[in-house]
Amino acid sequence: MNRLLPVAVLLAGFLASHAIAQTKGLPVKGVRGWLIEQRENDKYCNASRDYKDAADENRGYAFVLTYSADRIVIVVVYDGWEWEKADGNLSVDLSTDTGGIIMKKSRWEVLDKTAIRGVFDFDQKVLDGFAGAERLSVDAGDDEDDFIEVEIPQATRMLAALKSCQENRR
Repeated sequence: MNRLLPVAVLLAGFLASHAIAQTKGLPVKGVRGWLIEQRENDKYCNASRDYKDAADENRGYAFVLTYSADRIVIVVVYDGWEWEKADGNLSVDLSTDTGGIIMKKSRWEVLDKTAIRGVFDFDQKVLDGFAGAERLSVDAGDDEDDFIEVEIPQATRMLAALKSCQENRR
């Protein structure tokens, strides 16, 4: 299970450098805008999406979700963040545009100045919270600059593809 953490760190690094398209793996087609894959050396499947938002000074956003029977790992990258302390912790609220609160005051780790990661015990309710959503609200502090909305279109289809990948992983 400790292997999930390095996987999420590596994946966040790939996303932050926009190199996700260069990874080798078994991408699953059919969920537009998402990359669902089990990379060559990984045990678990990942769902990832990155994009630039013209309405936000063309800043980059990325979202990564992976899970196992024991853990759920979520990584959020936003070029507009400037976290001061890597390895610091944040209290984060997650909710969706469908009105669903996924987590309140959950503990997240700062990976670098633009990326945070949450590692949680597996809870199907967390995954179910993404169903039907198109946008994810990430509130990582008291400052309005710490609040972002990440586009997660077709989240229900992404979750189904991720589940299929998990069930059929090598």
